[in-house]
Formats: sequence, structure tokens, C-alpha cells
Amino acid sequence: RARKFPWGDVLRADVPLRVQVTTKASKIYHAGAATQRIETALRESLGAAISPEAALVLKVRIDDNVVTMSLDTSGESLHKRGHKEAVGKAPMRETLASLLLRQAGYTGTETVVDPMCGSGTFVIEAAEIAMGLNPGRSRSFAFESLASFDPQLWDEMRAKPPQATDLRFYGSDRDAGAIRMSTANAGRAGVANAVHFENHAAGELTPPEGPPGLVMVNPPYGGRIGNKKLLYPLYGTLGQTLLTRFKGWRVGLVTSEPPLAKATGLPWKPQGPAIAHGGMKVWFYQTPPLR
Repeated sequence: RARKFPWGDVLRADVPLRVQVTTKASKIYHAGAATQRIETALRESLGAAISPEAALVLKVRIDDNVVTMSLDTSGESLHKRGHKEAVGKAPMRETLASLLLRQAGYTGTETVVDPMCGSGTFVIEAAEIAMGLNPGRSRSFAFESLASFDPQLWDEMRAKPPQATDLRFYGSDRDAGAIRMSTANAGRAGVANAVHFENHAAGELTPPEGPPGLVMVNPPYGGRIGNKKLLYPLYGTLGQTLLTRFKGWRVGLVTSEPPLAKATGLPWKPQGPAIAHGGMKVWFYQTPPLR
């Protein structure tokens, strides 16, 4: 049947392709044989180049005798925006950072502060949302190599200019290397004029001028970085700093350890569902405006 499909409507003969087959509870039970047949059909009907290293992937799922063929149109994982080249020891994915900002009620109309900014993900994502920047503007996608791709239309979509904003977004970290990474990443993302990074500990944090906004923080949890027991004073200092100096601000905090969140002394809303992050479960804690 693979020989009868009009591959030329979708694929280009000059773009290498690889085939991945999985099969379950079907008469066609040998994934390797199925892969071979489909590759032969692609070579003979399209003249396609088959390569195990190809970026473009044709995925074939055979389940209960139903065959589904699909193309991976993304290529690299979508969390790779293309401008965050420098990352720390336990970076947060950009897609998750954007989701958590939305979960915290952020719409691009308030200041965001991150007192443990690492590679600057929360701060940069907040600035991008405020400036209306498309998240995939700095990277390429697998669909750009398909026969149906319209480069002119794609260029028009990517040419969207940034929105002007008077807001500023602030990150700080006690690690000077993290500040250098954040600054470089913000420059590649095109938001350097809207962000400001400083090298100091969380206990030295002060609110920027202007109305209250949102504090977003992804502190170490002791899972991949540091000793968990030594983190309780750090969380306590962070909580006390926010309670004392950030009246009217909302706080969002990510951690894999509920006792650490409790150690901040912040008035958390009820705990939400667990989130898969880097091979572990984390929770996103939120406060109402601090009083």
C-alpha cells in the first residue's frame, strides 16, 4: 500500500528521510520488515534518500491492524527556542516556563522578577510575551523541508515586529556566571532592552520601582543541585525577603519538595497537580498578593 500513496505531494525527493515503525497486536508484527517495505516504496516511487541520521522522520504506528503514518513537523523539541544557548546545571524548559507564567495569570502587562534566575528563562519568556514575540522565530522546523512548504508565507508570519512596552523584567542570581548567561541569552532573544540582570543573593532582593507585579522563582530543590537539608535556610530567607519587601506582589515558586515550599512561610494557595520536569515531579506554588 505504501507504493500507492502520493508521497510527492508531501515529501521532497532531495530531502533525506528516516522511517520509524512500531507495531502492536497486528498481523504485521515485524517492525523491521515493515520498515524495509516502506523504505523500498519511498525509494522506488519518490526517489527518496533514506538515511538513519536524517532529521525528517516518517513515523508509522501499526496498532490492532490499523496503520497510521505521520511526519514529525517540528524537528528539534519545541522547548528549544533557538536563542538560549547558555544554560545552567538544571535549566527549566522554555515551554514549561511560559506555561507557568500563564498559570500565574501573567498576560504581559506587569513586571516579572526572578531572584534565582539561572539562565534567565522566566525573565526572557515574560519579556517575549509582553513584546508579542513569536516563540519559534529564532529556529528552523522540520516542516520547512516538506514539498508543501510555502517559504514566502512563512517569512511573512515570522516578520511580525515586536510590540513596544514600557515594562522591565528583572533577574538576579548569586552566581556571576548565571548573570553572564542570562544577559547573553536575552541578547540573542532580542529582549535585551527590556530586561535587567544583577549579581546578588536572594536576601538582597528589593522590588523595582512601579506597581506590584509577579515574582517567579525556580530555586534549587536538592534533587540535582545541592544538599536538600542545606536548602531550608535559603527558602526561609527568600520567603522572609518577599514578605517584608514585596507587599502586593504575587509569587510563583517551582519545587519538587513541598516541605521546602512550606519553609518559605509564604501564604500558598492549595497545592496543584504534579508536573513532570526533567525526570522528576515538581509542583507550582502560588500566593495571592502578599499583605
